[in-house]
Amino acid sequence: MKRFVLSMMVMMSMTMAFAENEEGNTTNSAAAYTMNVNMHSLSRTLNLSSDQYEFVEDVMQAFCAEMQNVATATEEERKPMVHKIVIKNLAATRSILTTAQYHKYLRLLNVTLNNRGLN
Repeated sequence: MKRFVLSMMVMMSMTMAFAENEEGNTTNSAAAYTMNVNMHSLSRTLNLSSDQYEFVEDVMQAFCAEMQNVATATEEERKPMVHKIVIKNLAATRSILTTAQYHKYLRLLNVTLNNRGLN
């Protein structure tokens, strides 16, 4: 009887440890899709004009909202969704920015996605 109770305690404690770890991984992966863009810093880095600033701000708000939706998707759906959203964002910003600004933006976006493990 002691062995049975001891075995049950060990099983329950291991189950709790795995469940706790799984929940933490879900939170961390969902946090990776939360994009907070500091438009003032982005504007200063890219040297945006006032018209460009307004357009890029709209594009970035849409990008952040779409990335937030990816966090609620299943694991299999996330990668294609991110790819589609990034392509859409790059197409929108390419029409707004100059070539030099676009290349700088591309580097910033690539670094951000790599740091978050989304690339």
